[in-house]
Amino acid sequence: MDSARYHTRRAEIETYFDRTAATTWETLTSDAPVSRIRRTVRKGRDEMRNTLLSWLPEDLTGARLLDAGCGTGTLAIEAARRGAEVVAIDLSPTLVSIAQERLVDLDATLPVSFRVGDMRDMALGHFDYAVAMDSLIHYDVNDGVQTLAAMAAEIKTKIVFTFAPWTPLLAAMHATGRFFPKQDRAPSIEPVSPKRLSDHLAEAGLLSAWDIDRSYRVDTGFYKSQAMELSRR
Repeated sequence: MDSARYHTRRAEIETYFDRTAATTWETLTSDAPVSRIRRTVRKGRDEMRNTLLSWLPEDLTGARLLDAGCGTGTLAIEAARRGAEVVAIDLSPTLVSIAQERLVDLDATLPVSFRVGDMRDMALGHFDYAVAMDSLIHYDVNDGVQTLAAMAAEIKTKIVFTFAPWTPLLAAMHATGRFFPKQDRAPSIEPVSPKRLSDHLAEAGLLSAWDIDRSYRVDTGFYKSQAMELSRR
C-alpha cells in the first residue's frame, strides 16, 4: 500500500519536473549549451544511460520494456531502436509531451508508448525488462524498494535501476546544496548505502526470486549515481 510519505514526495517531484524545472530538463537532455555544473550532470547521465543500456541485450526484438520515470525519453527511444516495444511513463505531463515531440522528430514509427502516470501502476502489463534511471533516487529507501517490488511482480527477466549512493561527500553536497544558484539545484535526493539497500531488498522478499548482479557507480562532479542490476532466477 502506498504510504502518505510516498504520495507527498510524488507530488513534490511532479511539481518540480512539470513546472519548476521542465525547461531546464528539456535543455539538459538536449545538445544545447549549458552551465559548467550542468555539463557535469549531462556527462554523468549520458554515462549512466549507456551503462544501463549495455546491461540489456543488444537485440531487443520481441521484448517488452518498461521505462519507469522516462523523462524526455532518450533511453526509451534508444531501447525501441534495438527492437523493444517500450512503455515509458513519467509523472510530468510536460516532460512526456517533450518526449513525444522528440519521438516524432526522430522516428514516429518506433514502438514507444509515452504515458503520464505513476511507475507503480502495474496495470501497464507484463514486461521482459524494466529500467528506472534516476527515478527512485528522490524517495526514501522503503518507498523505493516498495516501488521495485510492485514492478518486479510483472517483470520476467531483469530490472536495472539507479540509486543515490550514500557517501560523506554526497551527504555534504546535499546538505549545502542551498549555496548553489537556485537554477542549478536538483530536487531532494535520498542517499542510501548499497548494503542498506540490499538489506531492504531482502526484507521485502525480492532476493528470494531475484539476484543482485552488476553494480556500477558514476561520479562526474555534480552527478553521482549508482546502478544496480536485478536478474530473475
